[in-house]
Amino acid sequence: MENREPEFNYRISDMPRDDKPRERLAKQGSEALTNGDLIAILIRTGVKGKNAIQIANNLLFKYKGLRGIYRAPFSELSSEFGLGLAKAATIKAAIELGHRLSLESPDEKRSISSPKDAADLLLHSMGGLEQEEFRIMLLDRRNKVITTETLYRGSVSSSQIRIAEVFKEAVRKNCSAIILFHNHPSGDPDPSNDDISVTRGIIQAGKILEIEVLDHIIIGNNRWYSMKEHGVVFSG
Repeated sequence: MENREPEFNYRISDMPRDDKPRERLAKQGSEALTNGDLIAILIRTGVKGKNAIQIANNLLFKYKGLRGIYRAPFSELSSEFGLGLAKAATIKAAIELGHRLSLESPDEKRSISSPKDAADLLLHSMGGLEQEEFRIMLLDRRNKVITTETLYRGSVSSSQIRIAEVFKEAVRKNCSAIILFHNHPSGDPDPSNDDISVTRGIIQAGKILEIEVLDHIIIGNNRWYSMKEHGVVFSG
């Protein structure tokens, strides 16, 4: 008789109550759940041979985590086994809400005391972009975030960036400092020569306007590079 590995394609409804994702969320809080558990709650139901948790974990494995699912085209995601239009839309909408929540300013504004503080605010949303974006984080006198503005989409180069545009909102909102951000869709956050040239010009203009340019942070695939931290262009 042929030996076969046991299959664990049981339904979530067959699981012990305390092991079910929704029940665990209600009892222990969302923080106690894995990414697979949370996606399974969004998927709700499985298909023949796979329950929702298995489908969710397969997605995370194939796309190498949440960021990969975020970057996947909707048409591709919706064609995955066990999904379809409605479930793919639910997953995309949930991840997008998470991105927007991370960008909202709470009643107590976030204070920036290190490059990591700044990078953490935008790593998730900018790391998944398929084209370059150039953003400006505006800070008050205590280095608390006022807002973050997106100035350019597409190629970010010294020939396209207008210094006046970079400081327009900072002057209007009477900001004391700004932090520059842009992403590299290639995933490699190391600065190019043009990135360095752009940053140098913006720093010089900031000195004239008495608005300090604290850093230029480049976002890659789950990685970031601080020009200030690496001593590139910035002194001291």
